Amino acid sequence: MADGIIAALAYWRTGTGPWSMALQRPEWLKPAPDSVVADNIKLGKWPWIDAVHLLWTVWVFITPMFGGGYSLRWGLITLWSFPLFILFYVLALTSARRHAPIFALAMIVLSMALLPIYPSGMNYFVFGCVMLRTHRCISMRRYLLEVALLNIGFVSMASWIGYPWQVMAWIPALTVIIGLIVNVERSSSEKDAALRLSHEEVRRLAATAERERIGRDLHDLLGHTLSLITLKMELSRKLFERDPQRSQRELAEAEQIARDALAQVRSAVTGFRAADLAAELASAHLLLESSRVHLRHSPPPAMPAWIEAGLSMVLREAATNIARHAQANEAWIRIDSGPEAVVMEVVDDGRGGVAANGNGLAGMRERVLAMGGELQIESPKGQGTRLKIRIPVQAQALAPSQPSAAERMEAAAATLQGARL
Repeated sequence: MADGIIAALAYWRTGTGPWSMALQRPEWLKPAPDSVVADNIKLGKWPWIDAVHLLWTVWVFITPMFGGGYSLRWGLITLWSFPLFILFYVLALTSARRHAPIFALAMIVLSMALLPIYPSGMNYFVFGCVMLRTHRCISMRRYLLEVALLNIGFVSMASWIGYPWQVMAWIPALTVIIGLIVNVERSSSEKDAALRLSHEEVRRLAATAERERIGRDLHDLLGHTLSLITLKMELSRKLFERDPQRSQRELAEAEQIARDALAQVRSAVTGFRAADLAAELASAHLLLESSRVHLRHSPPPAMPAWIEAGLSMVLREAATNIARHAQANEAWIRIDSGPEAVVMEVVDDGRGGVAANGNGLAGMRERVLAMGGELQIESPKGQGTRLKIRIPVQAQALAPSQPSAAERMEAAAATLQGARL
């Protein structure tokens, strides 16, 4: 019954359903931007997920079994009070932060008004006390104080009416226990939402900073080069009739500069795509922790940039494999850098039994071999997996120094000035 009423109000609120054209929903049933329903939508949940708590209203229909029995008066009061309670509940979920407690108090007032003639109304009191803190920025101490004062009023009125002592004992206990459970869960959900927003903001700021860095690097990389190519082309045009051989030489130099610039751009893009080990370790930590795998690691030591870039890609694939396939509880990453080689070990306590070329290991092995290293795999079934990557440190031959783009542009400008003269 409760679910049916909730569904009907939801259809009414959204303007859908077979009879939506016949009834126009009022504006006050639309969820406010800061309501519980709106927050559920923002978190990707079903908007009316809180309706599950209405299962507790079964006590409205069970209470007469413990005294008084079912009667015509009970049925008539239930017929109008229960839908009114459901309406208050829906309004508490769809109303703005500052208005939601009003409807919780309305449930309490409804219960107190029916208390002399309708014992089932005690359930409305429990719901009102539980929802009194909905979307209110108050401390748990103040909330418990408010619930205690309301229970004092309830017990006083129930005692004056003549309710048994058992009722005056378990109703206050229920309001406190259920209220604490529900509100602690809601506070935890709000903290998780705030943490998720902070993570998204950090990622957004990091992406913005990275875009700005890439823009600065590309400007520094291509600015002088493109200006130099322009000068070379202009100089070639000026010398085309006066000195054809010099003009062809300038064109050849412009072509070579363009090829050098293309190679530099490709190298820069490769650097943009590759993350350093510190960033990759942080990313692996977030990935594995979200998969309920506790990761232990130490800060990476200093090593050649080309080894760091390659190990970062290998580490990314290894962390992905652990999250997807290992079914592990813990993982360890250890990186040692020596004068002869850099060694990285990735260990987990998962199910093991990994095939030598399965789960992306073939690609990892190819990447390691391309760097002149070796990959060892130990994965006994049921005893976890150990990956050991060893990359020898090789001296990089230094290319002969080339004149910078600025120096070449100054020389071309001086030649162009002479050609104009």
